[in-house]
Amino acid sequence: MTRSDLVEELAARFAQLTHRDAEYAVKTILDAMGDALVRGHRIEIRGFGSFSVSRRPPRIGRNPRSGESVQVPEKRVPHFKPGKALREAVDARTAELDAEAERRKV
Repeated sequence: MTRSDLVEELAARFAQLTHRDAEYAVKTILDAMGDALVRGHRIEIRGFGSFSVSRRPPRIGRNPRSGESVQVPEKRVPHFKPGKALREAVDARTAELDAEAERRKV
């Protein structure tokens, strides 16, 4: 699902929202989440999951063409950990789809 798909879904589910309002709501939420992660905060959405910033320490890498050693600096990267409800929902729905696909084969 892309950002524009999310906007379309939000506008379709809530008739009182115009497309522009739905787009603004999605942009505002994503910007707020990005800003919180930049400041080093953790975001937890119950039933969905949590977002945090992980640290990758500096390391020595290799240039694949020349084979020479390259110093790779420290990085901070966003990390998502799905919540229990989301993991279970995805697992259950995937199992249903797999069973349905098996029935069609036979």
